[in-house]
Amino acid sequence: MPESLQPPTAIPPRTSSTGVTNGHHHHEAASRTAGLKGIPEDDWMNPAADNLPTNTTYKHSRNRSSVDGTKYRDGMWSEEKEKILMGPYDYMSQHPGKDLRRQFIAAFNAWLKVPPDSLAIITKVVVMLHTSSLLIDDVEDNSILRRGVPVAHSIFGTAQTINSANYVYFLALQEVQKLKNPAAIDIYAQELLNLHRGQGMDLFWRDTLTCPSEDDYLEMVGNKTGGLFRLAIKLMQAESDTGKDCVALVNVMGLIFQICDDYLNLSNTTYTKNKGLCEDLTEGKFSFPIIHSIRSNPSNLQLVNILKQRTKDEEVKLYAVSYMESTGSFAYTRKVVRRLRDKALALIDEIEGEQKEGESEGTMIRAILAKIVESTLKDGEDD
Repeated sequence: MPESLQPPTAIPPRTSSTGVTNGHHHHEAASRTAGLKGIPEDDWMNPAADNLPTNTTYKHSRNRSSVDGTKYRDGMWSEEKEKILMGPYDYMSQHPGKDLRRQFIAAFNAWLKVPPDSLAIITKVVVMLHTSSLLIDDVEDNSILRRGVPVAHSIFGTAQTINSANYVYFLALQEVQKLKNPAAIDIYAQELLNLHRGQGMDLFWRDTLTCPSEDDYLEMVGNKTGGLFRLAIKLMQAESDTGKDCVALVNVMGLIFQICDDYLNLSNTTYTKNKGLCEDLTEGKFSFPIIHSIRSNPSNLQLVNILKQRTKDEEVKLYAVSYMESTGSFAYTRKVVRRLRDKALALIDEIEGEQKEGESEGTMIRAILAKIVESTLKDGEDD
């Protein structure tokens, strides 16, 4: 038989590393295979050889599928899987902030008198949206700390954190649907659009090193920060029978809140503990005092270049703060906060209107306003 047509039972002689046949081992191999019955050449070359018996009784089920598309339907989502998706959100929820938004809603309800069931839904929606938006903010800002603990994406990863935040946006929408008020869905959609518009411009300025005008910045804040405050109040008004319109006041308070936050980021020790020293400088963010400082002397590029570096160097940050002091930017910020506070107080008086002597439904909202501006304005009592 030609060598190229050796039957499959033939075992070639074993050779050493030098290519010399090892006769001893070849003899042993031959003796071990002596009991194997050879397969006739006609059989192993014939296609019918596929039917040769084997020593296994395993039946190959490659062509059988257990997939049944009818098994997958609504309502099958498990609590265990839900816990996986909610991990980043739950982590952030376990480290609560100042809970300002819940207090804010309770204060405005003194005027709007929303039914308890509706108020509970609205409060839940606002808390969900606020917490999930923080998850996204921390990713987009490359933050390290939030509320004094590592940011969620440092624990769960960026992709899972983004998915969790987006998931909660839609869970919140399901809650809004429970109000059974068509206007509520429109309000939700509009203010979520505003939130993303504001965030988009904030990111654009940062990433292109573009210093916005003060007006553009205030518009961005009205969309980004004011959006969630406005969402809460518009939903409350949609469920209220009082006819009071608080949107103008909410817009002003949103500006106050963000400008004070910008100020404290660059000057407050508590803020440093929770988020890091002058974190806005590390993020390259054009905040209210920074914008004023840059525009007060456009020919001086020091502050712009510090933002460009995204520095973590504390000495450089402290120098930037000193430079902003020299341009009067912190004093200017305090002046703007006072002006906006006075505007807010006038709007509160307007909403209250005629009341019986000794009554003041705006007491809680006045207290919240005072609390927001307190840390900012105490620094400039001699201004």
